[in-house]
Amino acid sequence: MPTLTADPLDILLLHDQWATRTLLEHCRTLTHAQFHQRFEIGLGSLHDNLTHIVGVLRRWTDRIDGRPLRPALAPIPQRPDIPHDGKDRTPDELLAMLAEAAPDLRAVAARWRAAPGGFATTIQLDWPRKEGGMNRHTFTRACCLTHVCCHGTAHRAQCVNMMRHLKLPGLSDNLPELDVIDWQAQTEAPPVPV
Repeated sequence: MPTLTADPLDILLLHDQWATRTLLEHCRTLTHAQFHQRFEIGLGSLHDNLTHIVGVLRRWTDRIDGRPLRPALAPIPQRPDIPHDGKDRTPDELLAMLAEAAPDLRAVAARWRAAPGGFATTIQLDWPRKEGGMNRHTFTRACCLTHVCCHGTAHRAQCVNMMRHLKLPGLSDNLPELDVIDWQAQTEAPPVPV
């Protein structure tokens, strides 16, 4: 029997990378127009949703670790004041960025797990109010780590819905299963005939 990951945070972080990578790998078969096709779902396209997932992963890693924020990869809907590079990236370019960002987040999580105070230590973030101005919030690093993983889940569900709406044979009728249980079954616990 293989060794299975049992720590909930490790599972969340590994699943997050796997699920985003799985979607990006499926997007490799799409044309530029299909990857950028507009939908009234999420951020509007597979490109924009997946770029946002990777960009948020990078910036929250910076916040959790207390280091300067890297530039945003795309516009942040609630924060038009934040500069971004706005580049058009291919699935392979996003895969390369994910391959750097996800291990970085796992390393930051490991470092803070071992630090005095660990995940209970806090960070302060200034967040815009709907009516204008900012509010300062205090979050534990544990909350921020959990947020990163949950954030990706919501946007990945939007991506699967967009793929369904593309109505492409071989893709739209063969959508990936991205649940945590699917991650462990596919990466650590392949089925055994009974």
